[in-house]
Amino acid sequence: MGMQTLTLFGSPHPISQNAVVPRHAMSRSSETSFPTLTTISISFSQLQDKNADLSFKIEEGFGPNGLGILSVTDVPGYSSLRRNLLHLAPRLANLPKEVKEDLEDPHSRYNFGWSHGKEKLESGKPDILKGSFYANPILDTPTTEASLIQRYPSYCRSNIWPRNALPELEVAFKALGKLIFDIGLMLAYHCDQYVSKGMKIHKDEGLESILHRSRCHKGRLLYYFPSQQGVPDGNSLSSWCGWHTDHGSLTGLTCSMFTRDGVEIACPDSAAGLYIRTRNNQIVKVVYGKDDIAYQIGETTEILSGGYLCATPHCVQAPKGEESSGIERSTFALFMQPDWYVL
Repeated sequence: MGMQTLTLFGSPHPISQNAVVPRHAMSRSSETSFPTLTTISISFSQLQDKNADLSFKIEEGFGPNGLGILSVTDVPGYSSLRRNLLHLAPRLANLPKEVKEDLEDPHSRYNFGWSHGKEKLESGKPDILKGSFYANPILDTPTTEASLIQRYPSYCRSNIWPRNALPELEVAFKALGKLIFDIGLMLAYHCDQYVSKGMKIHKDEGLESILHRSRCHKGRLLYYFPSQQGVPDGNSLSSWCGWHTDHGSLTGLTCSMFTRDGVEIACPDSAAGLYIRTRNNQIVKVVYGKDDIAYQIGETTEILSGGYLCATPHCVQAPKGEESSGIERSTFALFMQPDWYVL
């Protein structure tokens, strides 16, 4: 991607084309030729302090030489909320077919409720490896204006919950989503402080304000079905999730939960996980703690920040080998994005 400019903020900042891999903790796995990097991390107590200058860490994680990702540690209550929701993913995916069909919303292009086999893999084949459940954890009904619902169905339609078949899902989904959103707003504040050192941010046009007033944030609970024959295209680095760059503003991510027969286990393949393509075209595996919340910059923020905050392409590799047979993976992402009038 070339230089991005922002007309409403003032002087643009060039996006570095010669960025180098930052000085993260690094190791190299014997199973892969790609180095493993640990995300830059910020503690919850640091993030809470509006007087703290976190510009160095923001730049290390999100700046032109960063990986477009950092993690927040020691968030009170997060571990139990993560566990509560991710344990529900297999139960949701194994509900009767007719129940899941009632949770589908084709009018939103399957961007609300249950979705399975509606997306395409990089090969062009339907993605039946995983099921997804989408909902807005902040607002059940973003708007009642019919024209907006018709124009922006992926953002403006109402949530669909399995209130009879799995009533606890709504509570767990909203609780985790709201927490990740609140922490994301704190992080956005410090992102604005960093960006404002290099360019003028007009009132109410910073990342924090954009996210705070938006009505179209979207949570996605993902469940990867157990495979007995191995994952199709299992030798591909992007066998679980193809290469892409998030298009929104800020994405909050949980660490994945792996289970076999309902019992939580460690991932059996150290090469599996999140891979990022750096800005000088290197591929690295990125890790963060089970009890950390990771945040990735999206393309919208890269543009609106004039390149001070940078998005990066990423993918997910599935576990390989005999020990990976029967493994389930559950995870959650919150896509924080501008309101539809900004899109």
